[in-house]
Amino acid sequence: MEDNFHDSSSSSSDSDDGKLRSPPNSFKNNVYRLFGREQPVHKVLGGGKPADIFLWRNRRSSGIALGAGTALWLFFELLEYHLITLVCHLLIVSLGGLFLWSNASIFIHKSPLHIPHIAIPEECIVEIASALRIEINRGFVILREIGTGRDLKKFLSVTGGLWFISVIGNWFNFLTLFYLGFLSLFTLPLLYEKYEDQVDAFGEKAMIEIKKQYAVFDAKVLSQIPIAGLKKD
Repeated sequence: MEDNFHDSSSSSSDSDDGKLRSPPNSFKNNVYRLFGREQPVHKVLGGGKPADIFLWRNRRSSGIALGAGTALWLFFELLEYHLITLVCHLLIVSLGGLFLWSNASIFIHKSPLHIPHIAIPEECIVEIASALRIEINRGFVILREIGTGRDLKKFLSVTGGLWFISVIGNWFNFLTLFYLGFLSLFTLPLLYEKYEDQVDAFGEKAMIEIKKQYAVFDAKVLSQIPIAGLKKD
């Protein structure tokens, strides 16, 4: 009887512990995540080696990639070298070296270089084209919704984003802007992963405040603007 009592009490205590432990897990699932993120940062970045490089899991590879990108940016910016010129010069040097070696190998009794046959697989092109088609069609849908004049919120969001990009583009040239984006891939994800709880909490407060301000703006301004197809009788 005593054993049964102890077993039942232990099982009841285990079930009580399970009940007490379940709310934190369910609460963890309901935690606000920036941009509606449902996966770890590593998976959001695609996982694998690229994510390891961006999150500095492999410091040597990350350092080499960042250093190479910085060196290229400095090379183009300081020497004012152009990308198309650089590519053409590299191709001239490479083709010249291969051509000379192939002809000189006959006289110096060396075997010519084996140049592999390179061909892009059709599946790779089809996958890239399919992904681009989906994104382009999604952009056309958004443009169509804006063009119909029925979604004022989306219109303001898109025009505001385009205006912000135009201002940033006026400050920097395309190469510098591209390098800043490249540099942010090696810094922002790492900092976010390290301080994600604090950033998510701040983001939640910011979104709540933005929604409050938008509700006030909508009630006082946007609701007074006639929208096509939504006119009251």
